[in-house]
Amino acid sequence: MSAIERLLKRERAYVGVALALLVFLAWTYIWRGAGMGMSALQMTSLTLFPHARAEPMAGMPPPALTWISVIAMWWVMMIAMMTPSVAPLVLLYGRVLRHAAKMPLAQAFAPPMFLAAGYLSVWLAFSIVAAALQYALRRLDLISGMTLWSKSATLSACVLIAAGVYQLSPLKSVCVKHCRGPVEFLTRRWRAGRVGAFVMGAEHGVWCLGCCWVLMLLLFVVGVMNLVWIALLGLFVLAEKAAPRGLIVSRAGGAVLIAWGLATLWI
Repeated sequence: MSAIERLLKRERAYVGVALALLVFLAWTYIWRGAGMGMSALQMTSLTLFPHARAEPMAGMPPPALTWISVIAMWWVMMIAMMTPSVAPLVLLYGRVLRHAAKMPLAQAFAPPMFLAAGYLSVWLAFSIVAAALQYALRRLDLISGMTLWSKSATLSACVLIAAGVYQLSPLKSVCVKHCRGPVEFLTRRWRAGRVGAFVMGAEHGVWCLGCCWVLMLLLFVVGVMNLVWIALLGLFVLAEKAAPRGLIVSRAGGAVLIAWGLATLWI
């Protein structure tokens, strides 16, 4: 086997590098402010109770954001947070496809990318809804126009407790189990072709959305552009889906969120 043939058989590495590059670019965009007109570091805080903290940039006019820029901000955040958790499915799909069909690299590389695109399209739909919710919360003066974190103890408590209760719900458990089983998912939901790959990715994305949508709303409490909490939520989601005891992690997180929400009412 020639060196070129050996190189062409490493489609798993190519797909992995492509996904890693996508995550890197997403994090770079977030770090640079995601179109907010300021660094994400200026909107980052470690506080558990942001509603009780004075805004670091009080008195400054909030940035003028377009509808598209807010949707893009949310979508890029979802790409940064959720791509690592779908990577095992994408890599497994590419490997199965390559060995089953024995197709050239170019043809083997494309369907996994279509699967990833289908998955991320679901999070684009979520981002549109999240952008609308962000606009509504700003109009009601429930979140800061500058830091985008909660200004209301009631809002914070409601979101935290709702997220905690959902973590302990049967629906959450069902969604997590689907997300934790890429082999079973591909076995039961296999579709051929690029369109089939996109549909499979979208279907998996729906299960993932069912698993994580309430967790994403926590950003309205701690700050939509809070780098620390974006990273922590991303790691928590990855642990839920990939750690050996992910279901226990999920339920423990629910208990912590409920306790945090109750404590918020007293701060």
